[in-house]
Amino acid sequence: MKVTWRGVFPAITTQFGPDQSLDVGATARHLDTMIHAGIHGVVLLGTVGENTALEYQEKLEVLREMKQVVRGRIPVLTGVAEYTTALGCRFARDAENIGLDGLMVLPAMVYKSDDRETIHHFRTVTRATGLPVMVYNNPVSYSVDVSPEMFAQLADEPGIVAIKESSENVRRITDLVNIVGDRYILFGGVDDLVLESILLGAQGWISGLVNAFPDENRALWDLAAAGKWAEARELYRWYTPLLHLDTKVKLVQYIKLAMAETGLGSEMVRAPRLPIEGAERAEILGVIRRAIATRPALVAAE
Repeated sequence: MKVTWRGVFPAITTQFGPDQSLDVGATARHLDTMIHAGIHGVVLLGTVGENTALEYQEKLEVLREMKQVVRGRIPVLTGVAEYTTALGCRFARDAENIGLDGLMVLPAMVYKSDDRETIHHFRTVTRATGLPVMVYNNPVSYSVDVSPEMFAQLADEPGIVAIKESSENVRRITDLVNIVGDRYILFGGVDDLVLESILLGAQGWISGLVNAFPDENRALWDLAAAGKWAEARELYRWYTPLLHLDTKVKLVQYIKLAMAETGLGSEMVRAPRLPIEGAERAEILGVIRRAIATRPALVAAE
């Protein structure tokens, strides 16, 4: 299965109203802003999109409405994060029927599957549709690790075309290339390891902080992709304190707070998540506001 996924794909936020109700209009406006900033694709309903906090029909509503916003301008993927393999298959089929371009499949939620069960889950969900699949490997958050050796076992599954590598072990990029060659498109999924990941061969970046800093995010990608490492390092060093926020348990709250500070969205999340407060809020606001105050002039990659 041939796809051309490359570049910056936001793990885009889902916007909520003050009463935690789904705000499809605000989510649509934010997605359109990201597209105008030059993103190369988008992942709806990932971790940052609060997938598991939405009702099933709300998820489908988000997919339908965002598909209309995109109008074919970029590839649209959705996270598949369900509690059972069967439900994952159902959601994958519904996403295909809506007309999405691909799936980012997570391990089954809550239960921590072993290697055999994990491989079965990814194979089964992949075979449920004709859509291309990106496997999301994030053992830090989900306690299920898809090793390079497991990806070698999955290499005979033509529907699996890409990997979002979020183990926080940047060695994995090289290990994957050494074991499976160019079988998969490799995406870096940890914001504060992205420059290292690109250097080692990642062809795409699924980012969280892009939701608040789309211009800087795209500039960093362009500089690295052009091999302008000195300029990329300089921008990366400014950006890294913000990118560290992507690796925290409360990454969704932190990213949405950054969006509110940059005027690109609301910080409202859906319980059990709550907006941060007190000393924690002051600390995170300090990181965000220092970055805003020192925003660099962007250097063109060409």
